[in-house]
Amino acid sequence: MSEDCIFCKIIAKEIPGDILYEDEQVMAFRDIQPAAPIHILIVPKKHIPSINEVTEEDETLLGHLHIVAKKLAEKEGIAERGYRLVINTGKEGGQIIYHIHLHLMGGKKLITPKHL
Repeated sequence: MSEDCIFCKIIAKEIPGDILYEDEQVMAFRDIQPAAPIHILIVPKKHIPSINEVTEEDETLLGHLHIVAKKLAEKEGIAERGYRLVINTGKEGGQIIYHIHLHLMGGKKLITPKHL
């Protein structure tokens, strides 16, 4: 847990969040600046600044993030239509908060840039 991390503060329930799911390993809540009609952040309770800092011991935790994403997509009614999962890493990768988190986005057709 990092004292200055906003996600750690949400996990500790020091600041509010629109929490949709919680278990012993992760918490999921709605993004306050959504990029899609459904935009949920799935955050490990273990503070890991970025994917660059994960270790082999985090392998199960990273898999669990994806299982929770699948369950939330089903619960939100977007599993069949489709959705996007994203983890931003580092400044050029678009990471703003340095606590890894999986973005679950859907609820509309998501456009893939032509350069990808």
